[in-house]
Amino acid sequence: MSNPFLDHPTLSGRYFYPWPNRFKEPFFVEGDGFRLACRYCHRHEDAPTIIHFHGNGESVADYIGEFEERMTGLGANLLLAGYRGYGMSSGLPALAAMLDDVELIVAASGVPADRIIFFGRSLGSLYALHGAARYPRAAGLIIESGLADPLERILVRIEPHEVGATMEELRAAVNSCLNQHDKISAFKGRVLVMHTRNDDLVSVSHAERLYDWANQPKELLVFERGDHNTILSANQEAYFAAVETFLKQLKRQAAHGNDR
Repeated sequence: MSNPFLDHPTLSGRYFYPWPNRFKEPFFVEGDGFRLACRYCHRHEDAPTIIHFHGNGESVADYIGEFEERMTGLGANLLLAGYRGYGMSSGLPALAAMLDDVELIVAASGVPADRIIFFGRSLGSLYALHGAARYPRAAGLIIESGLADPLERILVRIEPHEVGATMEELRAAVNSCLNQHDKISAFKGRVLVMHTRNDDLVSVSHAERLYDWANQPKELLVFERGDHNTILSANQEAYFAAVETFLKQLKRQAAHGNDR
């Protein structure tokens, strides 16, 4: 789903913060002329798999270790999704083109959509929500510090003329590729939205809008501690407790065969 404005090198250069790093046991997902270095921690048979999309100043390696152990300890498998150009992945990051990578990762996971939970943090919310829209019967969706209005964040980094667009053309491109309202509205599974009231980069109003647009069953959890980059460290126990509750609700729902 490439777009000449959203994938313009000027925007990519200002939006993304890729750097190379290495980690053990990468799970490679092959693309057309690139490959994504993910990490797949598959520890439980017949358990849901969380596909986690990190923020733009992070990498897969940041979530190996404690995060990985805590998540799998809750009874889920965890696939940490890599972005083009990040970590051990090849290629160049591009905002719209990388939407297509979500389907590549889902296919490589070998997990049926109804056992997948899409989890997106910050920038990763764009890809998690794209996954939720492409697979509306997936098991669940978790958004942490996510974006309701991608155009707002894009305009922090560029002016439309810098990518060869008018404001109207840029807005149309975002609406075509990154319409968060339409994507979350299309999703039929359980939704958890987490944010901190003190987010200094992405206002809590983004979380409130995403929650309003989502279908039931859904939950909004707003932490009173931490900011955009410390939401997890400042609320660690409550954060993982919320995910644990979410997983238990999914398990009960599956056991009772509820029609979503």
